[in-house]
Amino acid sequence: MAIRCVVLDFDGTFTDVVAEGAPFVEHFRRRLSEVLGRDVMEAGWAGVEAEVVSSSEEHGWDVGGRIVAPAVADPYLLSNFVARRLCDKLGVLPDKAERAKLLDDLYREAYARTAMAFKPEAKEVLEALLDTGLPVHVVTNAHTDAVEAKLTKLAPRGRERLRVSGDARKFLIESPATSDAVFDAVPDTMRVEGALVRPIYLRRGRYYEALRRIWSETDTSPETTLVAGDIFELDLALPAALGASVQLVARANVLEYERRAITALGARGGMDTSLRAILPRLRG
Repeated sequence: MAIRCVVLDFDGTFTDVVAEGAPFVEHFRRRLSEVLGRDVMEAGWAGVEAEVVSSSEEHGWDVGGRIVAPAVADPYLLSNFVARRLCDKLGVLPDKAERAKLLDDLYREAYARTAMAFKPEAKEVLEALLDTGLPVHVVTNAHTDAVEAKLTKLAPRGRERLRVSGDARKFLIESPATSDAVFDAVPDTMRVEGALVRPIYLRRGRYYEALRRIWSETDTSPETTLVAGDIFELDLALPAALGASVQLVARANVLEYERRAITALGARGGMDTSLRAILPRLRG
């Protein structure tokens, strides 16, 4: 079926997330140190980070007792995970709800300090996508205003037609405010046998709301949509379960279970390190 709608993730997909995230990490660690009243680097941050990076793919971002994304996927997820594990080791912020709110607040504060570091081909690919005349939407966990500002600075031709839906909260495993038969048919989880012990949770209601709104506004459907992102669990698992075609913009540290999950989709799945690989997918 021909592609009639394109949905794009932002951080790590169109940006160099390591370069972009460096100021975030610096600010996040400094503010956490201030909150805890001790230098987190001296308290063992580097050791915890090294342990996580070198360990299995099972580690991840825990939201409400469920892992919703791999901990090592980008500097934002890694900083959050290391902070939680370091707090456990230090025996501080034992109230998990209080801790989650604090780290969420620090995330938002630090994200405002991220650098603007687009991938070299980002402008070219965005212009090519917009030139097709298809509706092109960015759906991201980041704040809408921050992403809008970065895209305006990049200034791709046709920028005025590029829509941004921020604060998508793709990590929340819950039903949408208003459910429907399409969402109700989505399984709770999926498995990647032989590559990942834990389940991948699919029923991400806030993310579904953003996608459903796009499909309603553009008179399109999951089956006629291509979704591109750099983290399979956050960006692609739900759209794929709904019937969309997906493109994994592979990170340097793409995980084996992400490769296998994409391969299992057959013609509906694709993976490449370059954003340019999105364009041939529009031609089927």
